Amino acid sequence: MGKNKVVITGAPGTGKTSIVNGLESMGFHCFHEIIRDMTSKAKQEGDSVEFISNPLVFVDDAMQFNKDLLYGRAQHYKDSLDIQVPISFFDRGIPDVLAYMDFFGQEYGSEFINACTDHRYDTVFIVPPWEEIYVSDGERFETYEEAESIHHALMNTYTQFGYHPISVPKDVIQKRIDFILETLNQL
Repeated sequence: MGKNKVVITGAPGTGKTSIVNGLESMGFHCFHEIIRDMTSKAKQEGDSVEFISNPLVFVDDAMQFNKDLLYGRAQHYKDSLDIQVPISFFDRGIPDVLAYMDFFGQEYGSEFINACTDHRYDTVFIVPPWEEIYVSDGERFETYEEAESIHHALMNTYTQFGYHPISVPKDVIQKRIDFILETLNQL
């Protein structure tokens, strides 16, 4: 397989983090999603007590929140270049930041676009929305319908940057992991 950088992306509640955790339990090196911690921290520091779909309302500076997210994911990418493993999995990639900004109608400049073009992943898997397993929680605010819209934003963004996201079938976690590993072995 060589030294591959593989993104597992998808809308909230699709099982992507469970897949990444499963891969990690099998001994693969995984970079975990950083937005849950950032959202939780922003929510604790903010004044809002409403249950809402956009975590950016909890922060004073939405653009800085997005930049911090961008920088964090770029740092994960850079860290992957220095570790001696044949494959690194990422729970979301840099283009996810732009997809969410598109979803929330936020503008972004060349810094965001350059981060996507300068940090290329080898393979992108996308986990589609699956209503039967969808649940919201303390850091996941989106409705299922919003999750479907985010899925489309992710597909559009990754496609715009020249990726061909591979859809992971709806199945139990281990079969999804098997699909990912078998697909990577065939590439």
